[in-house]
Amino acid sequence: MPRLVYGIRPVLEALRARARDVSLLVVAEGETQRAVREVVDAARAAEVAVEAKARAVVDEMTGGANHQGVCAVVGEYPYVEPEDLLEVARARGEAPLLVVLDGVQDPQNLGALVRTAHVLGAHGLVIPQDRASPVTPAVVRASAGATEHVKVARVVNLARALDTLKQAGLWIAGGVAEEGSAPWEVDLTAPTALVVGAEGKGIRPLVLRQCDFLARIPMLGRVASLNVSVAGALLLYEALRQRLGARPAAPPPGPAAGRRRDG
Repeated sequence: MPRLVYGIRPVLEALRARARDVSLLVVAEGETQRAVREVVDAARAAEVAVEAKARAVVDEMTGGANHQGVCAVVGEYPYVEPEDLLEVARARGEAPLLVVLDGVQDPQNLGALVRTAHVLGAHGLVIPQDRASPVTPAVVRASAGATEHVKVARVVNLARALDTLKQAGLWIAGGVAEEGSAPWEVDLTAPTALVVGAEGKGIRPLVLRQCDFLARIPMLGRVASLNVSVAGALLLYEALRQRLGARPAAPPPGPAAGRRRDG
């Protein structure tokens, strides 16, 4: 089923990453921004049809969102399997680093996490099929088009998917608000899947039981917890810091054959 991508940066990234899936670019009449002209030029270079429509029409198409004068009709979002994310890591010659989201329902948070995962070098994201936000136009917009460059796997059973990743040699690190080790006390240079939970609820017990160890971000303020996209960004940054050469303070909790959960 076709989907809409709107906003200058998201549309431009869609044209750059998968122009063959873009069937139409719609531009609000009267738009003269240089950035909009750049989008139109990219569409014409890719031989994508361009139509000018009244701004009211574009507003209706995008549900009144901040479309910045452009929207594109694109093919269905190409979800992949978790194994495809591991292939991305193999192709780069890197230890896998995946972001697993347990029930994140806010499109803004999902989009922010996709953007952060892309910027900080993660090899992809895993999201559940039910009770979680899919990749919607709002997610694409919030990600600034990063959804067009980073792979997202959508699974029926998140706990089962984590078990499959364990069998592939990944450690499962759960991001929690309390009772976990500081992120720099665990080795995030190993093949790792970082799990973060839903807004306000955290990681569900069934998924939490799949975690090999827990990572807690120390906090000094009075606010109970961090926004999920912020917490995910901090954990990803620590993984990047370690992978760029900083020596972790402690190894993973035991050999892969005999797993346990610390923290």
